[in-house]
Amino acid sequence: MTTLRYLLAGGVLAFAGWAQAGAGKLQETAGVTQVEGSGGGGLVPWATLSGYDTRDEWSSSVFMTRVSLPDYRLQVFGASASIYDRLELSLARQTFELKNVPFGEREINQRILGLKARVMGDIVYGNWPQMAVGVQYKELENDAIASAIGAQDTDHGTDLYLAVSKAHLGVLWGYNLVWDLTLRATKANQFGLLGYGGDNNDSHEVMAEAAVAALLSRQLAIGFEYRQKPDNLSALEEEDAHDVFVAYLPNKQFNITFAWADLGIIAGEDNQSGAYVSLTGYLW
Repeated sequence: MTTLRYLLAGGVLAFAGWAQAGAGKLQETAGVTQVEGSGGGGLVPWATLSGYDTRDEWSSSVFMTRVSLPDYRLQVFGASASIYDRLELSLARQTFELKNVPFGEREINQRILGLKARVMGDIVYGNWPQMAVGVQYKELENDAIASAIGAQDTDHGTDLYLAVSKAHLGVLWGYNLVWDLTLRATKANQFGLLGYGGDNNDSHEVMAEAAVAALLSRQLAIGFEYRQKPDNLSALEEEDAHDVFVAYLPNKQFNITFAWADLGIIAGEDNQSGAYVSLTGYLW
């Protein structure tokens, strides 16, 4: 029933965007879709919104993401709507599979509801960067593993963030350059998949996230992302995450992103790095 509700919600968002959107903004300014459902990069939510709507339009998108690691597999699907180039609403469901567990809980599922608002600036035009504030409400569907490892909150948590992004045209040997800096207040363990807070820390900490990308053409971008993560559990060390990505955006209806993501140590298993692929379709 949970999966059905998300599919229905995604369909409603998609229909709303398809029915109301128009010509939209410049290609690539919507970015791609982040693993928690927000518009931006793969790991980091940027100040960009998830669609190509202008201030009198709606747009919407659906996405699927898969990250394959040596001991785990993360799959995400969801949908988002961008309204009047001002507000973004997103829904995502993460499934985290434990490959090497012979019995017991072998899967962790997390639902994420996101809301982002652009508060000032523009990513392309003007002197000021685009700035947005956002919230991601996260809810674990099954919390047995979070309880077993000592997470303080095993059912839900909330991340708050401030993102600043800007594109500089032609500054990199004639190519366009985009950067983002995001500050996130969080106490999520491994993005929330292992609960929220722990014996080392049970309060929100401000973590830095950043991204830079070179736009080699209207269809191709390459870049790097970095994301700090809190280390709340004394029993399990947590490391920061980063990725190197290539995004192909043939048109405003579709993009695909390939990356090599390094998520560090996860639940005692080190060297958790592997292939990342994400597809986003824009319905408007």
